[in-house]
Amino acid sequence: MNTASMKKAYINGEKLAVQDDSCYNRMKELKAIDDTKTGVKGVAYSGLLNIPRVFVRPPEELAEEEQYLLLADKSKFHEKVRIPVIDLEGMDNRREEIVKEIRLASESWGFFQLLNHGVPETIMDEMLKGVARFHEQDADVKKQYYSREFTRKVKYNTSMDWYQSKSAAKWKDTFSCAMLAPDLINSRELPDLCRDIILEYTGHVRILGNTLIELLSEALGLEKDHLRDMDCTKFLSVLCHYYPPCPQPNLTMGTYKHTDPNFFTLLLQDDIGGLQILYQNHWIDVKPTPGAIVINIGDLLQLISNAKFKSAEHRVLANQVGPRLSVASFFGTNVMQSTKLYGPIKELISDEDESDIPLYRNVTVPDYMKQYYSKGNDGVHALSHFKL
Repeated sequence: MNTASMKKAYINGEKLAVQDDSCYNRMKELKAIDDTKTGVKGVAYSGLLNIPRVFVRPPEELAEEEQYLLLADKSKFHEKVRIPVIDLEGMDNRREEIVKEIRLASESWGFFQLLNHGVPETIMDEMLKGVARFHEQDADVKKQYYSREFTRKVKYNTSMDWYQSKSAAKWKDTFSCAMLAPDLINSRELPDLCRDIILEYTGHVRILGNTLIELLSEALGLEKDHLRDMDCTKFLSVLCHYYPPCPQPNLTMGTYKHTDPNFFTLLLQDDIGGLQILYQNHWIDVKPTPGAIVINIGDLLQLISNAKFKSAEHRVLANQVGPRLSVASFFGTNVMQSTKLYGPIKELISDEDESDIPLYRNVTVPDYMKQYYSKGNDGVHALSHFKL
């Protein structure tokens, strides 16, 4: 065996098995899993005690994670802080207070949880059940939705960058539907067993999205319709994630560190947990709060706000418990056809005040998306490519 190809790492004090890269065909393993069209769920429930190599993070990455966990355990920083929770109850009488809370959370965290947001808990619960029904249905029926075609409005797969990403494969499956693109989706394209709840849930989400975009506008000191008039809520894509239980969760990730490329995201998550946000160089758990919906700022809102609002990096851990279910609703504009240029809003910049000079150049959404997906998980924020 060529010693140059051997790598070692330690996790929880135990040495990992030696990996021989000279004998490993990553593309072959990716294709073998992809060809089954049963996703990560098919792997998870196949009876394997060890996850396939393609899901295993590199030894140096695992060693770095182990070191981080040791330091985090000493500092206890992650136990001392919690992401903001904002209650919308009585908004008519508390609007100024709520706008201030949203501004502070968007500036410092880029993440917050909303309570009393208007989406009934019964609808939220049924939506998560609908996600489970789709992913756990008969494999032969589910396969008809399996696709990596970017323009297809309704599809299911392991991940869109399954072959392009240089990172280890993510331990999750995703069913996605473009509900507004910009036209309403034909409901007949949705699966029978979750069609009604998807339509009902996204109807509530669109109302909440329109409320939130007004509050975000006011939090930036703009008129309430300013961001809506910029088409920030014209596009709605819904991603229904299924994270199967993992026999070796410390070796892989549900979702790697990333930011969202849109304007803002509404996330419904179950009670298992695993979502983390990078805050002051610490990974902080976004612990599930009963009845709450998680909100996070996307790259394009950071761009047009001239970095007044923060698009925070986040990730999802793999877990032995599961499946973990979540529904991410992405608000933006037409990712395929929009020719509108987006840059720092003129009301938020100044030629005289150095603290308010433009930080980014103008860009179309399709061009931004192209840069975002071409860079991969290289640890560099996609927005840095557009800095002046």
